Amino acid sequence: MSEPVTIKINEVEYVRKDSLNQTASTYNGMPYVIVRTYSAGVFAGFLESRAGQEGIMRQVRRLWYWDGAASLSQLAVDGVSKPQNCKFPCPVDKIELTQIVEIISCTETAKKSISEVKIWKA
Repeated sequence: MSEPVTIKINEVEYVRKDSLNQTASTYNGMPYVIVRTYSAGVFAGFLESRAGQEGIMRQVRRLWYWDGAASLSQLAVDGVSKPQNCKFPCPVDKIELTQIVEIISCTETAKKSISEVKIWKA
């Protein structure tokens, strides 16, 4: 992950707001992403590999229901603003997905937000 852009004024260092939504840190070189599939749902985690419409993810949570983000694009940038209403089950170590429709890179802000949502249990 690249460093945030900073400026120094009167010996005080400031971080530019637009540099805070950097791409999320990786896990063993794997990027943190949101993956939407054709029929299995939406997942957030580290993308280990992809071949066509098939992929393997690690440390992954199914995003069954989210609140506080208008779309997956906003979720990937901002995370959720209403985590108490979200339904994200426990993470699993590995999942193999088929029929991947889209893969969206996440910011560090979104990664933190998703990981902090309380585990939903039925």
